[in-house]
Amino acid sequence: MTFPFNQDLYPYQRHPDQDAARPVHHPVTVVGAGPVGLALAIDLAQRNIPTLLLDDNSRVSTGSRAICFAKRTLEIADRLGVGEALVEKGVQWNLGKVFFGDRKVYEFNLQPEDGHKNPAFINLQQYYLEITLLERLRALQADGAPVNLRGENQVSTPIQHADHVALTIETPDGFYSITTDWLIACDGANSHIRNRMGLGFKGRVFEDNFLIADVTMQADFPTERWFWFDPPFNPGQSALLHKQPDGVWRIDLQLGWDIDREVEKDPDRVRVRVAQMLGPDVPFELEWVSIYTFQCRRMDAFRHGRILFAGDAAHQVSPFGARGANSGIQDADNLGWKLAAVVNGAAPEALLYSYDTERVQAADENILNSTRSTEFITPKSEVSCVFRDAVLVLAEHHSFARPFVNSGRLSLPTTYDDTPLNTPDALPDGPTQSRPGAPCPDAALCHGFLLDQLDGQFTLLALGTNAPDNIGVTILSPEITKDIRKRYLGNAPSALYLIRPDQHIAARWPCATANEIAQALSRAKGHAP
Repeated sequence: MTFPFNQDLYPYQRHPDQDAARPVHHPVTVVGAGPVGLALAIDLAQRNIPTLLLDDNSRVSTGSRAICFAKRTLEIADRLGVGEALVEKGVQWNLGKVFFGDRKVYEFNLQPEDGHKNPAFINLQQYYLEITLLERLRALQADGAPVNLRGENQVSTPIQHADHVALTIETPDGFYSITTDWLIACDGANSHIRNRMGLGFKGRVFEDNFLIADVTMQADFPTERWFWFDPPFNPGQSALLHKQPDGVWRIDLQLGWDIDREVEKDPDRVRVRVAQMLGPDVPFELEWVSIYTFQCRRMDAFRHGRILFAGDAAHQVSPFGARGANSGIQDADNLGWKLAAVVNGAAPEALLYSYDTERVQAADENILNSTRSTEFITPKSEVSCVFRDAVLVLAEHHSFARPFVNSGRLSLPTTYDDTPLNTPDALPDGPTQSRPGAPCPDAALCHGFLLDQLDGQFTLLALGTNAPDNIGVTILSPEITKDIRKRYLGNAPSALYLIRPDQHIAARWPCATANEIAQALSRAKGHAP
Protein backbone atom coordinates (compact mmCIF):
# COMPACT_ATOMS: atom_id res chain seq x y z
CA MET A 1 0.00 0.00 0.00
CA THR A 2 1.29 3.49 -0.86
CA PHE A 3 0.71 5.90 2.00
CA PRO A 4 0.48 9.66 1.43
CA PHE A 5 3.57 10.33 3.52
CA ASN A 6 5.64 8.62 0.83
CA GLN A 7 4.73 11.27 -1.75
CA ASP A 8 6.38 14.63 -2.49
CA LEU A 9 3.37 16.94 -2.23
CA TYR A 10 5.22 20.25 -2.39
CA PRO A 11 8.61 19.46 -3.98
CA TYR A 12 11.35 22.03 -4.31
CA GLN A 13 11.08 24.53 -7.14
CA ARG A 14 13.46 27.39 -7.73
CA HIS A 15 11.83 30.76 -7.01
CA PRO A 16 12.68 34.20 -8.48
CA ASP A 17 13.56 35.36 -4.93
CA GLN A 18 16.68 33.23 -5.28
CA ASP A 19 17.90 35.25 -8.26
CA ALA A 20 17.02 38.73 -6.96
CA ALA A 21 19.84 41.28 -6.67
CA ARG A 22 18.69 42.23 -3.16
CA PRO A 23 16.75 40.26 -0.51
CA VAL A 24 13.05 40.31 -1.33
CA HIS A 25 10.76 41.48 1.48
CA HIS A 26 7.73 39.52 2.73
CA PRO A 27 5.20 40.88 5.25
CA VAL A 28 4.74 37.53 7.04
CA THR A 29 6.87 34.38 6.91
CA VAL A 30 5.66 31.15 8.51
CA VAL A 31 8.16 28.34 9.03
CA GLY A 32 6.79 24.80 9.20
CA ALA A 33 4.10 23.29 6.95
CA GLY A 34 2.62 20.99 9.55
CA PRO A 35 -0.97 21.42 10.81
CA VAL A 36 -0.21 24.61 12.74
CA GLY A 37 1.76 26.37 10.01
CA LEU A 38 -0.74 25.38 7.34
CA ALA A 39 -3.70 26.54 9.45
CA LEU A 40 -2.04 29.90 10.10
CA ALA A 41 -1.10 30.38 6.43
CA ILE A 42 -4.67 29.61 5.36
CA ASP A 43 -6.10 32.02 7.92
CA LEU A 44 -3.79 34.81 6.76
CA ALA A 45 -4.50 34.04 3.09
CA GLN A 46 -8.24 34.28 3.73
CA ARG A 47 -7.56 37.71 5.23
CA ASN A 48 -5.54 38.67 2.11
CA ILE A 49 -2.27 38.99 4.03
CA PRO A 50 0.77 38.18 1.82
CA THR A 51 2.31 35.12 3.44
CA LEU A 52 5.37 33.00 2.68
CA LEU A 53 5.26 29.44 4.07
CA LEU A 54 8.60 27.62 4.24
CA ASP A 55 9.30 24.00 5.11
CA ASP A 56 12.49 21.97 5.11
CA ASN A 57 10.53 18.94 3.89
CA SER A 58 8.31 18.25 0.90
CA ARG A 59 6.00 15.61 2.39
CA VAL A 60 3.33 15.29 5.02
CA SER A 61 4.07 13.66 8.37
CA THR A 62 5.19 10.05 8.60
CA GLY A 63 2.69 7.88 10.48
CA SER A 64 -0.59 8.92 12.02
CA ARG A 65 0.94 11.01 14.86
CA ALA A 66 -1.84 13.28 16.16
CA ILE A 67 -5.16 11.55 15.62
CA CYS A 68 -7.78 13.08 17.98
CA PHE A 69 -9.24 16.41 16.89
CA ALA A 70 -11.64 18.14 19.25
CA LYS A 71 -14.87 19.99 18.51
CA ARG A 72 -13.19 23.39 18.93
CA THR A 73 -10.56 22.43 16.34
CA LEU A 74 -13.32 21.34 13.96
CA GLU A 75 -15.07 24.69 14.48
CA ILE A 76 -11.83 26.46 13.55
CA ALA A 77 -11.49 24.13 10.56
CA ASP A 78 -14.98 25.17 9.42
CA ARG A 79 -13.83 28.78 9.30
CA LEU A 80 -10.74 27.72 7.35
CA GLY A 81 -12.93 25.92 4.81
CA VAL A 82 -11.97 22.32 5.64
CA GLY A 83 -14.20 21.29 8.56
CA GLU A 84 -16.75 19.26 6.62
CA ALA A 85 -14.04 17.38 4.74
CA LEU A 86 -12.33 16.42 8.00
CA VAL A 87 -15.54 15.25 9.65
CA GLU A 88 -16.52 13.27 6.54
CA LYS A 89 -13.16 11.45 6.47
CA GLY A 90 -12.71 11.10 10.22
CA VAL A 91 -14.14 8.58 12.65
CA GLN A 92 -16.59 10.34 14.96
CA TRP A 93 -16.80 9.43 18.63
CA ASN A 94 -18.26 10.75 21.86
CA LEU A 95 -18.09 7.69 24.13
CA GLY A 96 -15.11 6.58 26.20
CA LYS A 97 -14.66 3.53 28.44
CA VAL A 98 -12.21 2.96 31.29
CA PHE A 99 -11.07 -0.53 32.34
CA PHE A 100 -9.17 -1.75 35.40
CA GLY A 101 -7.66 -5.13 34.74
CA ASP A 102 -10.27 -6.94 32.64
CA ARG A 103 -13.27 -5.12 34.19
CA LYS A 104 -15.02 -2.05 32.79
CA VAL A 105 -14.99 0.62 35.50
CA TYR A 106 -17.31 3.12 33.81
CA GLU A 107 -18.01 4.98 30.57
CA PHE A 108 -18.47 8.66 29.74
CA ASN A 109 -20.08 10.76 27.01
CA LEU A 110 -18.13 13.85 25.96
CA GLN A 111 -21.08 15.53 24.24
CA PRO A 112 -24.31 14.63 25.99
CA GLU A 113 -26.27 17.63 24.67
CA ASP A 114 -27.65 18.39 21.21
CA GLY A 115 -27.42 21.64 19.27
CA HIS A 116 -23.80 21.45 18.10
CA LYS A 117 -22.80 21.10 14.47
CA ASN A 118 -19.63 19.14 15.18
CA PRO A 119 -19.01 15.98 17.20
CA ALA A 120 -16.97 16.03 20.40
CA PHE A 121 -14.03 14.40 18.63
CA ILE A 122 -12.99 12.80 15.40
CA ASN A 123 -10.09 10.42 14.92
CA LEU A 124 -8.10 11.15 11.78
CA GLN A 125 -4.49 10.48 10.90
CA GLN A 126 -2.41 13.67 10.92
CA TYR A 127 -1.30 13.12 7.35
CA TYR A 128 -4.93 13.36 6.19
CA LEU A 129 -5.33 16.62 8.08
CA GLU A 130 -2.20 17.99 6.42
CA ILE A 131 -3.32 16.86 2.95
CA THR A 132 -6.71 18.50 3.45
CA LEU A 133 -5.08 21.74 4.57
CA LEU A 134 -2.66 21.62 1.61
CA GLU A 135 -5.57 21.21 -0.80
CA ARG A 136 -7.29 24.21 0.78
CA LEU A 137 -4.11 26.27 0.50
CA ARG A 138 -3.80 25.41 -3.18
CA ALA A 139 -7.42 26.32 -3.78
CA LEU A 140 -6.79 29.73 -2.21
CA GLN A 141 -3.70 30.17 -4.39
CA ALA A 142 -5.76 29.31 -7.49
CA ASP A 143 -8.22 32.03 -6.47
CA GLY A 144 -5.42 34.57 -6.25
CA ALA A 145 -4.74 34.58 -2.51
CA PRO A 146 -1.24 35.96 -1.75
CA VAL A 147 0.28 32.82 -0.23
CA ASN A 148 3.37 30.91 -1.38
CA LEU A 149 4.51 27.49 -0.11
CA ARG A 150 8.14 26.48 -0.71
CA GLY A 151 9.34 22.98 0.09
CA GLU A 152 12.94 22.02 0.92
CA ASN A 153 13.64 25.56 2.16
CA GLN A 154 15.53 25.38 5.48
CA VAL A 155 15.76 28.61 7.50
CA SER A 156 19.08 29.29 9.23
CA THR A 157 19.52 31.61 12.22
CA PRO A 158 17.16 34.61 11.96
CA ILE A 159 18.63 38.03 12.63
CA GLN A 160 16.28 40.57 14.21
CA HIS A 161 16.34 44.27 13.45
CA ALA A 162 14.13 47.03 14.79
CA ASP A 163 11.67 46.85 11.91
CA HIS A 164 12.25 43.46 10.27
CA VAL A 165 13.84 40.00 10.49
CA ALA A 166 16.57 38.91 8.06
CA LEU A 167 16.61 35.26 7.00
CA THR A 168 19.08 33.08 5.15
CA ILE A 169 17.46 30.04 3.56
CA GLU A 170 19.18 26.85 2.41
CA THR A 171 17.84 24.96 -0.64
CA PRO A 172 19.08 22.20 -2.95
CA ASP A 173 20.39 25.04 -5.16
CA GLY A 174 22.25 26.77 -2.35
CA PHE A 175 21.47 29.75 -0.11
CA TYR A 176 19.40 32.89 -0.61
CA SER A 177 18.22 35.72 1.63
CA ILE A 178 14.91 37.45 2.33
CA THR A 179 13.56 39.90 4.89
CA THR A 180 10.22 39.78 6.66
CA ASP A 181 8.20 41.97 9.00
CA TRP A 182 7.06 39.00 11.09
CA LEU A 183 8.45 35.49 11.46
CA ILE A 184 6.22 32.77 12.90
CA ALA A 185 8.00 29.57 13.98
CA CYS A 186 5.70 26.56 13.64
CA ASP A 187 8.57 24.16 13.06
CA GLY A 188 7.77 21.55 15.69
CA ALA A 189 9.11 20.18 18.95
CA ASN A 190 12.72 20.28 17.73
CA SER A 191 12.29 23.81 16.38
CA HIS A 192 15.36 24.80 14.40
CA ILE A 193 14.55 28.48 14.91
CA ARG A 194 14.09 28.15 18.68
CA ASN A 195 17.35 26.22 19.01
CA ARG A 196 19.30 28.66 16.83
CA MET A 197 18.02 31.52 19.00
CA GLY A 198 19.22 29.73 22.13
CA LEU A 199 15.73 29.54 23.60
CA GLY A 200 14.68 26.55 25.69
CA PHE A 201 11.77 25.04 27.57
CA LYS A 202 10.81 24.94 31.21
CA GLY A 203 8.83 22.04 32.61
CA ARG A 204 9.14 18.29 33.14
CA VAL A 205 10.15 15.18 31.24
CA PHE A 206 8.50 12.13 32.82
CA GLU A 207 10.41 8.90 33.34
CA ASP A 208 8.29 6.57 31.25
CA ASN A 209 8.03 5.35 27.68
CA PHE A 210 5.02 4.51 25.54
CA LEU A 211 4.85 2.43 22.40
CA ILE A 212 2.61 3.64 19.57
CA ALA A 213 1.55 0.94 17.14
CA ASP A 214 -0.74 1.77 14.26
CA VAL A 215 -2.19 -1.49 12.97
CA THR A 216 -4.58 -2.31 10.15
CA MET A 217 -7.19 -4.91 11.01
CA GLN A 218 -10.83 -5.81 10.63
CA ALA A 219 -12.15 -5.90 14.18
CA ASP A 220 -15.51 -5.65 15.91
CA PHE A 221 -14.38 -3.06 18.47
CA PRO A 222 -16.84 -0.15 18.63
CA THR A 223 -15.93 3.42 17.72
CA GLU A 224 -15.00 4.45 21.24
CA ARG A 225 -11.94 5.42 23.29
CA TRP A 226 -10.88 2.45 25.43
CA PHE A 227 -8.31 2.95 28.18
CA TRP A 228 -6.96 0.20 30.44
CA PHE A 229 -5.18 0.43 33.78
CA ASP A 230 -3.18 -2.73 34.61
CA PRO A 231 -4.62 -4.83 31.75
CA PRO A 232 -3.88 -8.57 31.67
CA PHE A 233 -2.05 -8.16 28.33
CA ASN A 234 0.23 -5.41 29.75
CA PRO A 235 0.32 -6.05 33.52
CA GLY A 236 1.30 -3.21 35.80
CA GLN A 237 1.11 -0.71 32.92
CA SER A 238 -1.61 1.00 30.84
CA ALA A 239 -3.00 0.80 27.31
CA LEU A 240 -5.17 2.81 24.94
CA LEU A 241 -7.14 1.82 21.84
CA HIS A 242 -8.58 4.20 19.21
CA LYS A 243 -10.15 3.58 15.81
CA GLN A 244 -9.00 5.59 12.77
CA PRO A 245 -10.17 5.67 9.14
CA ASP A 246 -9.18 3.01 6.60
CA GLY A 247 -9.26 0.15 9.10
CA VAL A 248 -6.31 1.59 11.06
CA TRP A 249 -6.29 1.32 14.87
CA ARG A 250 -4.04 3.23 17.25
CA ILE A 251 -2.64 1.22 20.16
CA ASP A 252 -0.63 2.87 22.95
CA LEU A 253 1.18 0.57 25.38
CA GLN A 254 3.05 1.79 28.44
CA LEU A 255 6.52 0.21 28.60
CA GLY A 256 8.22 1.72 31.64
CA TRP A 257 11.37 3.80 31.91
CA ASP A 258 14.35 1.44 31.80
CA ILE A 259 13.98 0.01 28.29
CA ASP A 260 16.00 -0.41 25.13
CA ARG A 261 14.06 1.64 22.59
CA GLU A 262 15.53 -0.06 19.54
CA VAL A 263 14.70 -3.48 20.90
CA GLU A 264 11.14 -2.45 21.76
CA LYS A 265 10.59 -1.02 18.25
CA ASP A 266 11.58 -4.29 16.60
CA PRO A 267 8.53 -5.26 14.49
CA ASP A 268 8.56 -8.87 15.69
CA ARG A 269 8.53 -7.78 19.32
CA VAL A 270 5.75 -5.27 18.64
CA ARG A 271 3.67 -7.95 16.91
CA VAL A 272 3.91 -10.15 19.99
CA ARG A 273 2.70 -7.30 22.22
CA VAL A 274 -0.19 -6.42 19.91
CA ALA A 275 -1.24 -10.08 19.58
CA GLN A 276 -1.33 -10.38 23.37
CA MET A 277 -3.74 -7.45 23.42
CA LEU A 278 -5.99 -8.44 20.52
CA GLY A 279 -6.00 -12.17 20.96
CA PRO A 280 -4.87 -14.99 18.66
CA ASP A 281 -7.87 -14.82 16.32
CA VAL A 282 -7.46 -11.18 15.16
CA PRO A 283 -5.15 -10.85 12.12
CA PHE A 284 -3.40 -7.49 11.77
CA GLU A 285 -0.55 -5.72 10.00
CA LEU A 286 1.78 -3.09 11.43
CA GLU A 287 1.62 0.27 9.66
CA TRP A 288 3.74 2.51 11.89
CA VAL A 289 5.62 2.16 15.18
CA SER A 290 7.14 4.79 17.45
CA ILE A 291 8.13 5.27 21.09
CA TYR A 292 7.61 8.51 22.96
CA THR A 293 8.28 9.99 26.40
CA PHE A 294 5.85 12.28 28.21
CA GLN A 295 6.97 15.90 28.17
CA CYS A 296 5.08 18.80 29.75
CA ARG A 297 7.08 21.92 28.90
CA ARG A 298 6.84 25.35 27.33
CA MET A 299 8.91 28.38 26.40
CA ASP A 300 8.95 31.25 28.87
CA ALA A 301 7.37 33.51 26.26
CA PHE A 302 5.87 32.89 22.81
CA ARG A 303 6.77 36.32 21.43
CA HIS A 304 10.37 37.44 21.05
CA GLY A 305 10.32 40.79 19.26
CA ARG A 306 9.23 40.14 15.68
CA ILE A 307 9.49 36.37 16.05
CA LEU A 308 6.55 34.42 17.46
CA PHE A 309 6.30 30.71 18.26
CA ALA A 310 3.27 28.44 17.91
CA GLY A 311 2.38 24.77 18.33
CA ASP A 312 5.00 22.26 19.46
CA ALA A 313 7.73 24.83 18.81
CA ALA A 314 6.29 26.76 21.78
CA HIS A 315 4.93 24.03 24.08
CA GLN A 316 4.83 20.25 24.47
CA VAL A 317 2.42 18.00 26.35
CA SER A 318 1.88 14.25 26.66
CA PRO A 319 -0.37 12.71 23.98
CA PHE A 320 -3.04 11.47 26.44
CA GLY A 321 -5.78 14.10 26.35
CA ALA A 322 -5.27 15.10 22.70
CA ARG A 323 -3.86 18.49 23.68
CA GLY A 324 -0.90 18.85 21.32
CA ALA A 325 -2.27 19.42 17.83
CA ASN A 326 -5.54 20.86 19.15
CA SER A 327 -3.78 23.52 21.19
CA GLY A 328 -1.42 24.27 18.31
CA ILE A 329 -4.28 24.93 15.91
CA GLN A 330 -5.86 27.15 18.55
CA ASP A 331 -2.54 29.05 18.69
CA ALA A 332 -2.89 29.70 14.96
CA ASP A 333 -6.53 30.70 15.42
CA ASN A 334 -5.56 33.20 18.10
CA LEU A 335 -2.62 34.65 16.20
CA GLY A 336 -4.02 34.89 12.67
CA TRP A 337 -6.54 37.70 13.12
CA LYS A 338 -4.22 39.66 15.40
CA LEU A 339 -1.30 39.50 12.99
CA ALA A 340 -3.58 40.49 10.11
CA ALA A 341 -4.89 43.49 12.06
CA VAL A 342 -1.35 44.66 12.84
CA VAL A 343 -0.13 44.18 9.25
CA ASN A 344 -3.14 46.08 7.92
CA GLY A 345 -2.66 48.93 10.39
CA ALA A 346 -6.01 48.26 12.05
CA ALA A 347 -4.41 47.51 15.42
CA PRO A 348 -1.22 48.45 17.27
CA GLU A 349 1.69 46.01 17.64
CA ALA A 350 0.72 45.80 21.30
CA LEU A 351 -2.12 43.48 20.24
CA LEU A 352 0.46 40.75 19.65
CA TYR A 353 1.39 40.76 23.33
CA SER A 354 -2.09 39.39 23.99
CA TYR A 355 -1.17 36.36 21.87
CA ASP A 356 1.59 35.63 24.35
CA THR A 357 -0.67 36.30 27.36
CA GLU A 358 -3.58 34.19 26.15
CA ARG A 359 -1.73 31.26 24.66
CA VAL A 360 0.72 30.98 27.56
CA GLN A 361 -2.37 30.70 29.76
CA ALA A 362 -3.68 27.97 27.47
CA ALA A 363 -0.33 26.16 27.50
CA ASP A 364 -0.23 26.27 31.29
CA GLU A 365 -3.75 24.80 31.48
CA ASN A 366 -2.76 22.03 29.07
CA ILE A 367 0.47 21.32 30.94
CA LEU A 368 -1.36 21.21 34.27
CA ASN A 369 -3.98 18.79 32.97
CA SER A 370 -1.43 16.72 31.10
CA THR A 371 0.83 16.51 34.18
CA ARG A 372 -2.08 15.37 36.35
CA SER A 373 -3.01 12.74 33.77
CA THR A 374 0.56 11.50 33.58
CA GLU A 375 0.90 11.26 37.35
CA PHE A 376 -2.35 9.27 37.57
CA ILE A 377 -1.50 6.96 34.66
CA THR A 378 2.09 6.40 35.79
CA PRO A 379 2.23 6.67 39.62
CA LYS A 380 5.82 6.98 40.79
CA SER A 381 5.43 5.72 44.37
CA GLU A 382 3.75 2.83 46.12
CA VAL A 383 1.41 5.20 47.97
CA SER A 384 0.37 6.90 44.71
CA CYS A 385 -0.31 3.51 43.11
CA VAL A 386 -2.46 2.40 46.06
CA PHE A 387 -4.47 5.63 45.86
CA ARG A 388 -4.88 5.30 42.07
CA ASP A 389 -6.09 1.70 42.32
CA ALA A 390 -8.49 2.53 45.15
CA VAL A 391 -10.05 5.27 43.04
CA LEU A 392 -10.52 2.85 40.16
CA VAL A 393 -12.18 0.24 42.41
CA LEU A 394 -14.55 2.84 43.85
CA ALA A 395 -15.35 4.29 40.43
CA GLU A 396 -16.79 0.99 39.26
CA HIS A 397 -19.74 1.32 41.64
CA HIS A 398 -19.74 4.92 42.93
CA SER A 399 -20.15 7.94 40.66
CA PHE A 400 -18.49 10.34 43.14
CA ALA A 401 -15.12 8.66 42.48
CA ARG A 402 -15.26 8.89 38.70
CA PRO A 403 -14.09 12.51 38.38
CA PHE A 404 -10.88 11.44 40.14
CA VAL A 405 -10.09 8.91 37.42
CA ASN A 406 -7.67 10.58 35.02
CA SER A 407 -6.88 8.64 31.86
CA GLY A 408 -6.20 11.89 30.02
CA ARG A 409 -8.48 14.90 30.54
CA LEU A 410 -9.53 15.50 26.96
CA SER A 411 -8.84 18.76 25.17
CA LEU A 412 -11.07 21.74 25.86
CA PRO A 413 -10.58 25.32 24.65
CA THR A 414 -9.26 27.91 27.08
CA THR A 415 -11.38 30.73 28.45
CA TYR A 416 -9.25 33.87 28.57
CA ASP A 417 -10.62 35.31 31.80
CA ASP A 418 -7.69 37.64 32.46
CA THR A 419 -6.86 38.89 28.97
CA PRO A 420 -6.54 42.67 28.58
CA LEU A 421 -8.81 42.41 25.52
CA ASN A 422 -11.90 41.71 27.64
CA THR A 423 -14.40 44.35 28.72
CA PRO A 424 -15.71 43.72 32.27
CA ASP A 425 -18.82 41.57 32.21
CA ALA A 426 -22.01 43.67 32.16
CA LEU A 427 -24.30 40.62 32.06
CA PRO A 428 -23.28 38.92 35.35
CA ASP A 429 -26.39 36.75 35.44
CA GLY A 430 -25.69 35.42 31.95
CA PRO A 431 -24.53 31.85 31.34
CA THR A 432 -20.98 31.26 32.56
CA GLN A 433 -20.12 29.30 29.43
CA SER A 434 -20.51 32.48 27.34
CA ARG A 435 -18.77 34.99 29.63
CA PRO A 436 -16.09 37.36 28.24
CA GLY A 437 -13.00 35.43 27.25
CA ALA A 438 -14.88 32.21 26.50
CA PRO A 439 -15.16 30.68 23.05
CA CYS A 440 -18.67 31.05 21.65
CA PRO A 441 -20.67 27.89 22.30
CA ASP A 442 -22.35 26.67 19.15
CA ALA A 443 -26.15 26.66 19.02
CA ALA A 444 -28.72 25.27 16.66
CA LEU A 445 -30.76 27.92 14.84
CA CYS A 446 -33.98 27.38 12.93
CA HIS A 447 -31.77 27.12 9.86
CA GLY A 448 -28.20 25.98 10.47
CA PHE A 449 -25.83 26.71 13.35
CA LEU A 450 -24.66 29.89 15.02
CA LEU A 451 -20.91 29.52 14.47
CA ASP A 452 -21.44 29.13 10.72
CA GLN A 453 -22.88 32.66 10.73
CA LEU A 454 -19.67 34.21 12.07
CA ASP A 455 -17.38 35.33 9.25
CA GLY A 456 -13.99 35.67 10.95
CA GLN A 457 -14.44 39.39 11.66
CA PHE A 458 -15.66 41.28 14.72
CA THR A 459 -19.38 40.62 15.10
CA LEU A 460 -22.08 42.04 17.37
CA LEU A 461 -24.60 39.37 18.32
CA ALA A 462 -27.94 41.03 19.15
CA LEU A 463 -30.44 38.88 21.04
CA GLY A 464 -33.85 40.29 21.90
CA THR A 465 -32.67 43.88 21.48
CA ASN A 466 -31.64 46.23 18.69
CA ALA A 467 -28.01 47.09 18.06
CA PRO A 468 -26.99 50.77 17.76
CA ASP A 469 -26.43 52.11 14.25
CA ASN A 470 -23.06 52.84 12.67
CA ILE A 471 -20.86 50.82 15.01
CA GLY A 472 -18.51 49.54 12.30
CA VAL A 473 -18.93 45.80 12.85
CA THR A 474 -21.15 43.08 11.42
CA ILE A 475 -24.46 42.76 13.29
CA LEU A 476 -26.02 39.31 13.65
CA SER A 477 -29.57 38.98 15.00
CA PRO A 478 -30.55 35.29 14.88
CA GLU A 479 -33.83 33.91 16.06
CA ILE A 480 -33.83 33.00 19.74
CA THR A 481 -33.93 29.21 19.82
CA LYS A 482 -33.81 27.08 22.96
CA ASP A 483 -30.06 26.67 22.48
CA ILE A 484 -29.50 30.42 22.14
CA ARG A 485 -31.59 31.06 25.25
CA LYS A 486 -29.75 28.44 27.29
CA ARG A 487 -26.21 29.27 26.14
CA TYR A 488 -26.37 33.06 25.67
CA LEU A 489 -29.32 34.51 27.58
CA GLY A 490 -29.99 32.37 30.63
CA ASN A 491 -32.46 34.39 32.66
CA ALA A 492 -31.69 37.67 30.85
CA PRO A 493 -34.46 38.98 28.54
CA SER A 494 -31.91 40.38 26.08
CA ALA A 495 -28.18 40.57 25.42
CA LEU A 496 -25.53 42.03 23.14
CA TYR A 497 -22.31 40.10 22.58
CA LEU A 498 -19.16 41.47 20.97
CA ILE A 499 -17.41 38.49 19.36
CA ARG A 500 -13.78 38.49 18.27
CA PRO A 501 -12.64 37.16 14.87
CA ASP A 502 -11.49 33.93 16.59
CA GLN A 503 -15.01 33.45 18.01
CA HIS A 504 -14.00 34.30 21.59
CA ILE A 505 -16.30 36.70 23.41
CA ALA A 506 -14.86 40.15 24.11
CA ALA A 507 -17.81 41.78 25.89
CA ARG A 508 -21.49 41.34 26.71
CA TRP A 509 -24.25 43.60 27.96
CA PRO A 510 -28.04 43.45 28.46
CA CYS A 511 -28.00 46.45 26.10
CA ALA A 512 -25.31 48.95 25.16
CA THR A 513 -24.75 52.35 23.60
CA ALA A 514 -22.68 52.89 20.47
CA ASN A 515 -19.97 54.47 22.63
CA GLU A 516 -19.81 51.44 24.97
CA ILE A 517 -19.48 49.12 22.01
CA ALA A 518 -16.80 51.33 20.43
CA GLN A 519 -14.79 51.29 23.65
CA ALA A 520 -15.04 47.50 23.90
CA LEU A 521 -14.02 47.13 20.26
CA SER A 522 -11.00 49.39 20.79
CA ARG A 523 -9.95 47.39 23.83
CA ALA A 524 -10.37 44.10 21.94
CA LYS A 525 -8.03 45.42 19.23
CA GLY A 526 -5.28 46.02 21.74
CA HIS A 527 -5.69 49.73 22.39
CA ALA A 528 -5.17 50.71 26.01
CA PRO A 529 -8.50 51.33 27.80
